[in-house]
Amino acid sequence: MDFSAYQEQSRTTARYPHIGHPVIYPVLGLASEAGEVAGRIKKVFRDQQGEISEQTRRMLAAELGDVLWYLAQACTELGLSLDDVAQQNLIKLLDRQARGTIQGDGDQR
Repeated sequence: MDFSAYQEQSRTTARYPHIGHPVIYPVLGLASEAGEVAGRIKKVFRDQQGEISEQTRRMLAAELGDVLWYLAQACTELGLSLDDVAQQNLIKLLDRQARGTIQGDGDQR
């Protein structure tokens, strides 16, 4: 599946309250779901000595799917194409890699 198809099809399932600007809800959901992914990884290191079991991998896949859904909705609310966002990110990263600045801090490297 490509990002455009995902963005279009996932939009049919977008049912959330509009609280002020319509981007607010999906961005808050994105942060929440990303936190759930981080929490599961934290528990892998706390409880499983860093070993990711198949069950944990499936749970992480489900949480990452939720991250993708909220990202797609945030893009839609902002009038952005998920394909374009992914492509621009890759261009930025490949440029940094070519210039030897893939590591470090800040967007302007």
